[in-house]
Amino acid sequence: MTAIQCRYTGDLHCTAQHGPSGSVLNTDAPTDHDGLGESFSPTDLLATALGTCLLTIMGITARRRGWDLADASVIVEKTMTSEGPRRIQRLEAQITLPVSLSQEQKALLKRVANDCPVKRNLDSSMTIDLIWSDASPTAD
Repeated sequence: MTAIQCRYTGDLHCTAQHGPSGSVLNTDAPTDHDGLGESFSPTDLLATALGTCLLTIMGITARRRGWDLADASVIVEKTMTSEGPRRIQRLEAQITLPVSLSQEQKALLKRVANDCPVKRNLDSSMTIDLIWSDASPTAD
C-alpha cells in the first residue's frame, strides 16, 4: 500500500506528497474550470498516469530483454466532455518507439502497453486510443 497525502492550499491549488519518497507535486484547476492553469490539473494527472504507465510497462519488458528503449515517448492528449457531468471523454496517446527496434520487439511492446494497469482501470470509463509511430532517425 502506498500513501499519498493531499492538502488543499487555497485558491484551487493542492499539493500531494508521495509517502515513500517524499516527492511533492502541485495541482491547480484548469482555466476552463475556474483555475489559473498554473500546474497540472487532477485530470491532467490521470492523463499523465496513462502516459507514464505505458512507458514504464514497456520499459520493464525492454529491460528484462536487454533492449534499449531510450527516447521512447508518449504524448497524451486529453479531451473533456463538453456537456453533462464534467469528465474525461477521451485520451489519445501518441507513442513513439526507437527505430532501432525490430518489428517483433515493437509487436511485444504494443501488447504489453495494452495491458498497463492504468489503461486496464480506465478502459471502460472513456475512449483510449493508442497511436504508434517510430522515432525519426537522427542525422549524424
